[in-house]
This record gives sequence, structure tokens and C-alpha cells, in this order.
Amino acid sequence: MTTNQIANRLVELCRQGEFETAQKELFAKDATSIEPMASEAFAKETKGLNAILEKGKQWGNMVESMHKMEVSEPIVAANSFACTMHMDVTMKNKEHWDMTELCTYTIKDGKIVTEQFFM
Repeated sequence: MTTNQIANRLVELCRQGEFETAQKELFAKDATSIEPMASEAFAKETKGLNAILEKGKQWGNMVESMHKMEVSEPIVAANSFACTMHMDVTMKNKEHWDMTELCTYTIKDGKIVTEQFFM
């Protein structure tokens, strides 16, 4: 797949809430995920597809309800792309999050090798 095809497929799947499908289909087995900061729930850096999938499950277990999820069209370069994700969620601890992240992705050999989120 080209970078443009990967970008469009990731956006399509994320808009459907199919994050795990996106990761299994588009990420390299040795991919790295980088959060803006470490927290009690997540390390700053997660390495390996299995660990990234587990991080996604942990996030899902923390969410009580998703009120809104919007993903922008991707901005694509030769070997990378970016999009924004806006999420309005209520967490199980009743905390309300309404946030927009800039999500960047690096491609190598037809797979996402790095994702990084910025607030």
C-alpha cells in the first residue's frame, strides 16, 4: 500500500471506531506508539503491535461513553501523514474529556512504524 492508501484507510477505520482493525491491518509488528506524556494508565512510549493493541484495550476499558469522534482528512507526504482526532468522551470515573489530538504516522515498507500524538 502507498502512504496515501494507508492514510485514507486509517482515517476510514477510525471514523468507524475500528481502531483495533486499523492497528492489525496497517501497523508493523515492531511499531512504536508515542503519547504526549506518561500517565498512570499509559507509558510515554509503547513498542510492538501486541503492546499497542493492549494499550487500546486499556483505553476502551476506561471509557464509559463516546459522545463524538471526528477524524480529519489526512495530510500526506512521501513517507508520513497526519490527521486530527476530536473525541468527546465520558470516562468510567465520570471525568469528561473533550479533546483534539494531532496524530502523526510514519510509514516504512507499506506499514505504519510510528504513531505519535500531540495535544
